[in-house]
Amino acid sequence: MKKLIFLSLACVFTSFMVFSQSNCSTFYPMEEGASYSYALYNKKNKLEGTTDYKVSEVNSSGENTYATLQLNFRDAKGKNAFESNYNITCTGDGIKIDYKSLFPSQMQQQYTDMGLEMDITGTDVELPNQLSVGQDLKDANVNVKMKMSGMNMNIDVNTIDRKVIGKESVTTAAGTFDCFVITAKTKSKMMMANQEMSDKLWLSEGVGMVKQETYNKNGKLLSRMELSQFAK
Repeated sequence: MKKLIFLSLACVFTSFMVFSQSNCSTFYPMEEGASYSYALYNKKNKLEGTTDYKVSEVNSSGENTYATLQLNFRDAKGKNAFESNYNITCTGDGIKIDYKSLFPSQMQQQYTDMGLEMDITGTDVELPNQLSVGQDLKDANVNVKMKMSGMNMNIDVNTIDRKVIGKESVTTAAGTFDCFVITAKTKSKMMMANQEMSDKLWLSEGVGMVKQETYNKNGKLLSRMELSQFAK
């Protein structure tokens, strides 16, 4: 269960720059029906699964636009591992992801059905519309406190040191894209288990996240995720 929780939180945290749209956000879609798929590979270049995203609902109020995204992760055999919804607010200057959405809704419902009390706090994930090489981005975090029958469990996921380090051209199954390169560190804690990882992401205007690589604290590659198809 710990591996699935860490994977689900990491998927959402490291994929918060997945999409694009021209009206409100440079790197997020605000168009209902927009969909993207990513292939996830392990350090041995073996397919681990597929993550699908779809914009299910878009609404506007004043200067802000609000979107709901559906996330579905399937393992290498095509079996559904987990699903989640999360909410995005576009302010015109960039986007914010509601931190409460970062803990998968499917897991929230499962734990609630088990009689588990949950308290989720944190800081919204932010991505500005304008990026430049050398730019520092704000940190983000989510904390989940769970309690059941006298047992307490805390989960902390902190994304820090987010920086735009350069520009590169990247080719995947979906095509070739000119990208900003962004790095970040993620520190996760769950009971006695601690994990520290770093991420390198390639983000293209008009497309979104094209590629992501995840490394352990010693700099060895753990996994990579690449855009395999998208439709608007």
